[in-house]
Amino acid sequence: MLLPLSMNAQEHHEIGLTAGLSNYYGDLTPKLFASQGYHPMGGIIYKYFMNPHLGLRFGASYTALSGGDSLSNIPINKSRNLSFGTHLYEMHGGLEINMLPIDVLRMKATPYIFGGIAAFYYNPFADDINGNRVFLKPLSTEGEGLPMYPDRKSYSQINMSFPFGGGFKFFIGNAFFLTTEIGFRYTNTDYLDDVSKSYVDLDSLNAYKGQLAKAMSYRGNTLTEWDHNNPYYGFQRGDTKANDWYWWANMSVTIYFRAFGNTKEYLKTRCPGFFKGW
Repeated sequence: MLLPLSMNAQEHHEIGLTAGLSNYYGDLTPKLFASQGYHPMGGIIYKYFMNPHLGLRFGASYTALSGGDSLSNIPINKSRNLSFGTHLYEMHGGLEINMLPIDVLRMKATPYIFGGIAAFYYNPFADDINGNRVFLKPLSTEGEGLPMYPDRKSYSQINMSFPFGGGFKFFIGNAFFLTTEIGFRYTNTDYLDDVSKSYVDLDSLNAYKGQLAKAMSYRGNTLTEWDHNNPYYGFQRGDTKANDWYWWANMSVTIYFRAFGNTKEYLKTRCPGFFKGW
């Protein structure tokens, strides 16, 4: 299917910066487009197009994610009173397909779609009752890695996601692309927010991991309307039906090169006058 597109190849390269907003979708923010929880994101991106339609894309990005039951309008979630935050670092690669044959000598704008694979690092944390930041993975808040729960393995902080989305790009002059994009990431973990399954026995958790682990596993008792009933073993804590997501909407500015070998010549002939003194 791609062979006819490759026969008329007019390859080019792009490299630039991207910035925008991110959000998370999971147990603690059950709406894809929530009204809160947005954070800035930024990164670098490189693209290599074999022809005006088909290209490869690679990038590295940073963002923060967060969610909390205190912002929920679902009563049972609000009474759970869990929250999390994390810094997230991503490296990704994939395919990008232009709907129109965009090129400096042809179309000047086009919508596009993309898909690929990414690796990301995260480390969920939350504030304790005194406002101190506590990293959650070492506490095994759902019994991960404890001998009495052999089905609950300790989760990795390096995971994979599967980016996909689309956007719109157009030339600025003959040397730059401006791109607007929205991209979704379905992850291979349900522990992005440190919430996935059911509560474990809090006394056993206290015995193996300490009082702090017990306190961070169940935080409903910090609410003023707490009814003094601790959750029992097996009581639902998270939703195991689907893994977590994150996504971002961003804008990118990239420099357009026909080939690496003629970069200086290209800038002299195509770019504004301040390049011509090179």
